[in-house]
Amino acid sequence: MKLRMLLPALLLAGCASTAAPPGTQVAGERLQQAVVPGTTTKAQLLATFGPTKNVVFDSGYEAWVYQSPAGGGRFAEFVVLIDPAGIVARTRTRAPALP
Repeated sequence: MKLRMLLPALLLAGCASTAAPPGTQVAGERLQQAVVPGTTTKAQLLATFGPTKNVVFDSGYEAWVYQSPAGGGRFAEFVVLIDPAGIVARTRTRAPALP
């Protein structure tokens, strides 16, 4: 009986403390310094920041999105466009939405 009550509590505790995936949240300054269009590779992004949210297009391009804490529970977005050869083509920073 005690085990049946303990298991749901442990599962809920695990959900409540689950952190964001590695690399998803990174300081904006660190991203801007480390990611250089035309130079930085997809492998370097993975090694430096870990996996993050991404979209793969039929053309072979990929868009990766990292978040940077902006205070007040808000986040700026740092979008990285990776070309089919695995090289960063462009980056863009989007300011956090106003509350």
